[in-house]
Amino acid sequence: MDAANLLLVNGHVYRVDTARTWAQAVAVKDGRIQWTGSTAEAMDRAGDGTRIVDLGGRMVLPGFQDSHVHPVHSGVTYRQCALFDLVGVDALLREVGACIRRTPDGWIQGGGWSVDNFAPSGLPDKALLDALTDERPIALKSSDGHSLWVNSAALAAAGIDDGSADPPGGRIDRYPGTRTPSGSLQEDSAMNLVFDAAPPLRPTDLEAGLEYARDHLLSLGIVAVQDALAKLTPGDAYYGLDTYLALDDRGELNLRVVASLYWENRLGLEPQLAAFRAARARYTHGNLAASTIKIWQDGVMETHTAALLEPYDDRDDGFSGDLLNDPQRLNAAVTALDAEAFQIHFHAIGDRAIRTSLDALEAARAANGARDSRHHISHIQLFDPADIPRFATLGVTANFQPLWAINDVYITELTIPRIGNERARWLYPIGSMQRSGARVAFGSDWYVSSANPLDGIEAAVTRLDPDGKTGSTLGQGEEISLADAIASYTINSAYLNFLDHDSGSIEAGKRADLIVLDRNLFGIPPQEINEARVTATLFDGRLVFGEL
Repeated sequence: MDAANLLLVNGHVYRVDTARTWAQAVAVKDGRIQWTGSTAEAMDRAGDGTRIVDLGGRMVLPGFQDSHVHPVHSGVTYRQCALFDLVGVDALLREVGACIRRTPDGWIQGGGWSVDNFAPSGLPDKALLDALTDERPIALKSSDGHSLWVNSAALAAAGIDDGSADPPGGRIDRYPGTRTPSGSLQEDSAMNLVFDAAPPLRPTDLEAGLEYARDHLLSLGIVAVQDALAKLTPGDAYYGLDTYLALDDRGELNLRVVASLYWENRLGLEPQLAAFRAARARYTHGNLAASTIKIWQDGVMETHTAALLEPYDDRDDGFSGDLLNDPQRLNAAVTALDAEAFQIHFHAIGDRAIRTSLDALEAARAANGARDSRHHISHIQLFDPADIPRFATLGVTANFQPLWAINDVYITELTIPRIGNERARWLYPIGSMQRSGARVAFGSDWYVSSANPLDGIEAAVTRLDPDGKTGSTLGQGEEISLADAIASYTINSAYLNFLDHDSGSIEAGKRADLIVLDRNLFGIPPQEINEARVTATLFDGRLVFGEL
């Protein structure tokens, strides 16, 4: 019997295998799990060079996997003018003023402001930023990633004025009753009018952002991710992918990354298909796989850009939002992409967007036959209940961001007033989806919300804010068990990432991507789950965060 390099003993080892079994000890050899079992039996694996770590009752889990996250973009933004977790317009403006003083000249870019600071409309005014400076452009993305707050100088730099038309799929917000831009832009096509005028990021900026994100994710026990947006730039390089390769080639990435290549709605299939093929060949290397296509099918409910089956309740014009892709063209595109063996990763918030996404995947399956596609739809906020069983029927993974499934200000002040209480019953129906037999995976959408999987797990189990900021649960019977929540952040996300054969559970032969927590999650009240801390993260058996 070969001696292990590392033995973890006297722990609560939750294997997350099919039978959901437990062990006390794990043996690691050459970066892989050699064995799991009892502490007494573990000593048979010890040799002269074996390091033995007494866990003292701490918990061991497979490393978490985030199925929808933005590492490079988030890291870059946190290093710019970061407005995350600030409450109130005054606090936002104080920090923007500090950013201006810290940046000697040129553009002020960043993001993280929450739309609920501008409730009930969710729309900030350029005059607030103009009061800080009307000479230097300011462009600040919202925490949900769907809105951009700008000042007059940024609008001028982008050539946006009273005569500018809304771009397809986007909106230039204007003062009521006028054509004058008010200082916010909705959705990618409108935001890009400003971003295209701003100075481009340098490779060093991207690498520094990814290093920031990597360290943050590893500190939370996350060892694999699906980057939800790898986007073509004017120079035909995919945003962040060269950055991933640069770190991986240096042995510094320490994450397994599946990149979702961004589908440009305005371009259609033919101009993009060859580029997708080339990107998959170029960027599938080492710990990176560029094998997924990200398609945005609508926006968000807070700004009326989500596509609904019935009109918004808070409008009297019968508006129900717009689809970003015509269903007929979408069906054809998804069928062609599926035939090329790409995984499809949908953004769908409203019930109409969810339905048309499922319709497209059903059309692809009918045309191409069933295959191991592992397509998934992310966010999936508002359902028509008739569409819930379709996920299991079509083999589509339900990719939820569980931390959103709470009665916070977003829901109570911005969402429910737009859809009414009857439809609100079907907001983030994770429990119903679980009971339908569908596979459920979890992601954070960081920086939109906390990247900490323990926050998301607690919210999924309790349907309450993990920091005690909500007094009532969202939905009835939509809670799930702790075991299912952990599976959604480990083996189910590993499945979604095509990594389940090699990670996602603690089983012999799999990679030793392991985390140690300071307490057993099954031995504490559900409301204390996010108080647990990751004390060590191992990637291929190497310690990449914390201490053992």
